[in-house]
Parts: sequence; structure tokens; C-alpha cells
Amino acid sequence: MTDQDFEEEYADLGATTQNAMDIAETSMDIVRQFTPDETLADRVRQKSVHSMGDIEFQHLIEFTGSDDLGADEDAPVRAGARAVLETADIFTDITMVKAGVTGRGHDCDVSKAIGHGKELAAETGMTRTAAAMLELDKEDAFEDAIVTIGNAPTAALALADCIEQGTRPAVVVANPVGFVKAEESRGRIREVSEEYGVPAITHRGRRGGSGLAAALTNELIHVATDARTDEIDLEMDAETRAADGRNR
Repeated sequence: MTDQDFEEEYADLGATTQNAMDIAETSMDIVRQFTPDETLADRVRQKSVHSMGDIEFQHLIEFTGSDDLGADEDAPVRAGARAVLETADIFTDITMVKAGVTGRGHDCDVSKAIGHGKELAAETGMTRTAAAMLELDKEDAFEDAIVTIGNAPTAALALADCIEQGTRPAVVVANPVGFVKAEESRGRIREVSEEYGVPAITHRGRRGGSGLAAALTNELIHVATDARTDEIDLEMDAETRAADGRNR
């Protein structure tokens, strides 16, 4: 592989040197021994396993919502990849998630929500991340954007309320972690995703976090890179892709 090949193929893993590339490639080869490799959703499952270091985590990933091709499990991945190709804005809940989103393979602006809505948080006592989501939503910031939440359940709950009130992100990646409202917040995202058709990638259980959310967002970027170089066709639903064997 040339240096350019490394940049394009493994931008999502962050590796740039020969040794790092070998490690990254070997790691993903091992992951694929234990996960399906037929659909775009499978690629997200693989990335979740790689990120969490847990083969069983693939069974916790949920895909909801729809795009122009329908409501199959690939819909959120297709929608996210298209958004990347259209240089949509990427918003994260906190700094750590923003730091984990690769700067390669796309021209999207990546911003963090935290820091917005300080006055609202002070006036109401709500969390800073919830206030930030509501403040940004007033500016229509999330319309057609990629919204990634990896830490704050209250941010996911606030975003769900925004969607219920008419906001339409291109895709939501919601993996907040913890024991208080985390699982509930992801369930709420799935609820509005299914009701209003907004594509979303979430998971079940108490685990998750910033690293997972960033990794899954990076996979959307990686899929977009493959679409840009005609390695995959985004105008193909999951059933057709699995039958055709054109995941990669």
C-alpha cells in the first residue's frame, strides 16, 4: 500500500505509519472473523467491536429511521455518508467526542455544543449540555447535520425534544454512557427516530461513551470515502448489498 492508500483506507483508525497500518489492518481482520461483513450496518457493528474491545457489543447496536431507499438497517449509515459527502456540519456534545472525530477524509466543520447556552443553564439549572443543544437548535444548527452524542444523556434527551418539535438532523449517533438516564436517553432517540424517520445509530445497555460515538461517526466518514472512490454504491439497500456482496 502507498502512503496515499494508507491515508484513504485507514483515516478512521488514525494510523499513518507502516507499523500502525499493519496493526490496524490486523485488528480489523480479527474483528471480521467474529462479525458479519455484508452490509454497511455490519461495518458499524465491526467498528463498535473494535472500539469497545468486546465481540458481543455488536449485538447491542441499533439502527432506526429511514432515508430515500427505506427503513432498512443501512439507512442511517447511508444518510450519514451522504451528509459527509455534502460537507454537512458535525456537532458533538462535548470536547472529548469532537477530539475523537477524524480530521481526514472529509471537509465537514466539526463543532462541540458544550459552551453554548450558558445563560440558559444558569437561569434554569438544567445541565450545560442540554442547554447547549437547545440554544443551538434555536439557530437551526442541527438541521441536516450529523449530531453525535457520546457523553451526556441530557443532551440526547434535549435533542429528542428538538426532533419532536420539527428539527431534522441528517443522522444522529447517540451513545451516551452511564447509570443515570443514559439508556433512557438512547431509547428516547430511537422513539423519535422511528416516529419521524430521522436516521439514528444507538445501542442498548449502560456502556458506550465518547470513544464509541467518535468511532461510529468516523465509520460514516470512512463509508463516505469509499463511496467517493466508487468502492461502494450508496444507492443500494441492505438486502441488495448483502446479496451482491458489495460491502467493500
